[in-house]
Amino acid sequence: MKKKESGHSELKHHFASDNYAGICNEAWAAMAEANRGMASSYGDDYWTAEACEKIRELFETDCEVFFVFNGTAANSLALASLCQSYHSIVCHEMAHIETDECGASEFFSNGTKVLLVPGENGKIDLDAVEHTIHKRTDIHYPKPKALSITQATELGTLYSVQELQAIGELAKKHSLRVHMDGARFANAVASLNVAPKEISWQAGVDVLTFGGTKNGFAIGEAVVFFNKELAFEFDYRCKQAGQLASKMRFLTAPWIGMLESGAWLKNAAHANNCARLLESEIRKIPQVRVMFPSQANSVFLEMAPEALEALRGRGWHFYTFIGSGGARFMCSWDTDTAEVANLVADIKASVA
Repeated sequence: MKKKESGHSELKHHFASDNYAGICNEAWAAMAEANRGMASSYGDDYWTAEACEKIRELFETDCEVFFVFNGTAANSLALASLCQSYHSIVCHEMAHIETDECGASEFFSNGTKVLLVPGENGKIDLDAVEHTIHKRTDIHYPKPKALSITQATELGTLYSVQELQAIGELAKKHSLRVHMDGARFANAVASLNVAPKEISWQAGVDVLTFGGTKNGFAIGEAVVFFNKELAFEFDYRCKQAGQLASKMRFLTAPWIGMLESGAWLKNAAHANNCARLLESEIRKIPQVRVMFPSQANSVFLEMAPEALEALRGRGWHFYTFIGSGGARFMCSWDTDTAEVANLVADIKASVA
């Protein structure tokens, strides 16, 4: 292993992922407050109870709330609670549960099959969903039981309130349960400027995985069951999967600090605004194409391979394996507008 000269990261510039960002002040302060003395373990503490109440207040409804370490666990355990092993989950072909979770949904549900549908800009096509549901109805085919959508999508786009309502109606028509992967749910709320309830339970979502890690938390996601019946024994699923934190207060205290201060929305809005700035500046460069509407905190760009290599040679970190090719540039709560300007300047130099 290469020895580092100091304790700091060797990364020069990064737009690869909002996971690269550190912990924001509000989350850090809440964890520090929870660290004053002893507290009961495994969620039997003040902070966990209060965090649950804050989330219920945010969504303006009674719901069951659980906390896990990461998004893969949140999604796969939530989906397992919606299905039997002989069922299937319908999702977009680029959904995170399909492309980036190593078969966790199938694993934790004891074999529930994931069925893929297409759709422009990362959003499911409802006609394709209908076709998939009716493709086979015999006993030899895994019966569709859950519909999983991502908000914001893997391509940085957003479902509108009307689109989500249409999805909810379709799911109800076919007795499908609706799961929403909300790793960047805060970014969606900030961009759409709607109440959280409008793009969750009011639109027919049964369970939401509410992301914290990508929005300034150290670690942790919330699994929010709006359909409380589906949460039956979910605590046992968490325990069996190694997702029951013994010192739960350090997963839950940040939710209190972030929700009370409004930082959850402020952070998301800042990340979104940085992405809008990047997108608007890139559109002025004729050699680079913005691949998808940038509606949350990511920008997908298409440019010549040699330009991408030149950009990496200048020290920039970004992914090219997510989405339909091209390069993804992800903004976070601590992205600096000066850093965006530096990136734009180096992109111009790389394509020249």
